[in-house]
Amino acid sequence: YQDTGSGTPIVLIHGGFSDYRVWRKQIPVFSESYRTIAVSLRHHYPEKWNGVGNDYSVDQHASDVAALIKKLNLGKVHLLGHSRGGAVVFTVAKMHPELIRTIILEDGNIDSILPKTPEKQKRAAAWKKRVETARANLEARNPEKAVQEWWNNYGGPGTWEKLPPPVKAIIIDNVWSTTDNGERGNISCDDILKFNFSILLLNGEKSPKHYADIYKELRKCRSDLSEPIVVPNATHIIHGTNPEYYNAAVLDFLNKH
Repeated sequence: YQDTGSGTPIVLIHGGFSDYRVWRKQIPVFSESYRTIAVSLRHHYPEKWNGVGNDYSVDQHASDVAALIKKLNLGKVHLLGHSRGGAVVFTVAKMHPELIRTIILEDGNIDSILPKTPEKQKRAAAWKKRVETARANLEARNPEKAVQEWWNNYGGPGTWEKLPPPVKAIIIDNVWSTTDNGERGNISCDDILKFNFSILLLNGEKSPKHYADIYKELRKCRSDLSEPIVVPNATHIIHGTNPEYYNAAVLDFLNKH
């Protein structure tokens, strides 16, 4: 983890294919006013992992994050999660509500809250197929092909080729997360109703519709949740595609809590 600045702590939890380096446009800004801790989850860079083991899960990562918060004696923290990191953040809150000051979700993937529909089953089947293809490429010792095919299948032809070289490098360093089985914890409406802290929802204007659907379901569970802030011209990686707007929205929320 990277630990910068002083004051009330905010802990940043990355999504899949990522690590603590993805917050390079947030850490210098947030750490001016807050103690900013960017975590690399278990089996992500700088750890070298070969995909072996059964401890790559949302529950395990949530336990690890809670252990770090306790180890550093941070008390209650602002906990921010991007994409899969949103499921980790909500699971920390479910398991250890005493550690939470606020929660910030950036396209948080709380998939378990969505009803079982044909569309959801179709997404799960597509995910499974991408994982099988990625694992085959990795076992053939072709990591770049693994990530190229994963991203082009997920985002459409040419998605991988359009990514900036620094982003590609981070993804390749976390290549075995392409074999993530898509499990996103087990959060229910009952869990969310027990949360007694403020929650900020952030959605990219160009993000996949899936994330807006998740937020609609969250707001059905909790009618007091504010509508998500839609970050203009931002894709799913909101913190990277419109960092100025994103940072301002997060800091405004933090300053009020």
